[in-house]
Amino acid sequence: MTQPILTGAERRELRAQGQLLSGMAAIGHHGITDTVKSEIDGQLARHQLIKIRATETDRKARKVLFEQAAEDCGAALVSTVGRTALLYRPAAESTDS
Repeated sequence: MTQPILTGAERRELRAQGQLLSGMAAIGHHGITDTVKSEIDGQLARHQLIKIRATETDRKARKVLFEQAAEDCGAALVSTVGRTALLYRPAAESTDS
């Protein structure tokens, strides 16, 4: 999956929408497991914009986890604040003919 590329204005709008969201998925001490990937992927398929949380305390390691989660699910990492990240993946277009 390719990650969407967002403009600054799109990021700003998504961050505003993300303020109203509660956390929908969590990355625990075991990192990004298959279960976590499938949960994030399912939430993105239903909602397009989700907030995830990580229990990792190291800032650099947390950033890597968030970037890896976004890449694995084909989502854009909109923003990170502390232990929370906002991911966005546009809805898949139907190819009905």
